[in-house]
Amino acid sequence: MLFNSYGFIFVFMPMALAGWWLAARDWRGMGIVWLAALSVVFYGWGNWHFVPILVGSVAVNYLAGRVLASASLRGRPVVAGWVLGGCIAANLGVLAVFKYADLLADAAPGWFARLALPIGISFFTFTQIAYLVDTARTGRSERSAARYLLFVAYFPHLIAGPLLHHGEILPQLAAPRRADHRAIAVGVTIFIFGLFKKAVLADGIAPLADAGFDPAVAAGIGAVGAWVAVVAYTLQIYFDFSGYSDMAIGLSLLFGIRLPANFESPYQATSITAFWRRWHMTLSRFLRDYLYVPLGGSRRGPWRHYLNLMVTMLLGGVWHGAGWNFLIWGGLHGGFLMLHHGWRAACGRWRMAPTGIGRPAGCGLTLVCVMIGWVFFRAAEPGTALAMLAGLIGWHGAGGFADIDPLHAAMLLGLLGGVLLLPNVRQIMARETIAVPSARQPPGPPRWAQAGLWRPGFGWAGLCFGMFAASLLEMTGVSPFLYFQF
Repeated sequence: MLFNSYGFIFVFMPMALAGWWLAARDWRGMGIVWLAALSVVFYGWGNWHFVPILVGSVAVNYLAGRVLASASLRGRPVVAGWVLGGCIAANLGVLAVFKYADLLADAAPGWFARLALPIGISFFTFTQIAYLVDTARTGRSERSAARYLLFVAYFPHLIAGPLLHHGEILPQLAAPRRADHRAIAVGVTIFIFGLFKKAVLADGIAPLADAGFDPAVAAGIGAVGAWVAVVAYTLQIYFDFSGYSDMAIGLSLLFGIRLPANFESPYQATSITAFWRRWHMTLSRFLRDYLYVPLGGSRRGPWRHYLNLMVTMLLGGVWHGAGWNFLIWGGLHGGFLMLHHGWRAACGRWRMAPTGIGRPAGCGLTLVCVMIGWVFFRAAEPGTALAMLAGLIGWHGAGGFADIDPLHAAMLLGLLGGVLLLPNVRQIMARETIAVPSARQPPGPPRWAQAGLWRPGFGWAGLCFGMFAASLLEMTGVSPFLYFQF
């Protein structure tokens, strides 16, 4: 079921909220059961064949968590180590089977079958791996099977994130509460922001990106066409994924639950390191805490540090899917991170002070590096990506393609300027606590935007009504989110 569908907005969500309010009013445990059951229904709406995979994964990992906690508390580290290793291997094995079945089928026809990829399998698998690792470390596990099922299958995040951490969500589920009127107003506002990003902006831009990245067009694309297509996809994937994350946070606030933030104006980052602290923040946190740091992080000398960065980003690329394009994308970002850390170390040795032009130059260079990465991320195959890169430098001339007109170019420039200069949703809602508090505080809104911060009133209500109406008018067909495929 899609957030950007009439059935979800006008049927599923009212039913979910009504049941939650009734169940949580007198017996809060029933509210957990209601949301957990409804989350399973939500997941199976499009294809019920995937439900046993989700429920089976939850059941096995829940039982494994109980065993791990018992072994840790009884001082049996060997048992805990074997159970943890076996569970991680099993989780990654199931993920690999579904993610890479098509790749094996292409490589060895007749030996391997193609398998449909269960939506959200990467998210609920990584969520549970983190839970098991921390359970083995601390000896603490979730006792309630219903709460654990809801933690993993919670429908606002299940399909495309944010990637949840048990330490942030399970305590909220242990003491659920109903949202008050202000929280409802905040949640609805954020949901509408996200819906507008997806239905109007991302889906409105998508045809330009699709037309430019068509292999037949990309083979001879000119500079204008290549830049339009790449900028279009750069904005499309941002508004699509950021819009989903906003909708997830807004929906969750309606149930009195705060999710972690997932975006923080990533295209405003002044370095590739800062970009990964702002883009898909929950995945970056997972890769840092459960892969990069266990590998040694930056504690074992500069060359091991660079190797750990590259390994982490390569595996992050492979996580997104089977194909050379994702591996190259991860490798590019690993190389960018190595270069940035090397440059920063050199500046420290040479005592180079930052200059006034450093910030805008860093932002521009970072954005170009990110867009180069998106070329490989979006292209169907490396050959198409190389043709697009050749087009960007004018190898095929300066021409565009049939779908471009001056209005499209102006729209893209306006949207790009907006994401580079305007405050993000968390900054607009700075007076409200809309996400899980984190150790790293988000930057405050610019001074010139202080007067425009959100507050209940007719002005914001009118703006939200207009955005909601525009979104409903654009929801004319099925438009899944880009991260559904990962």
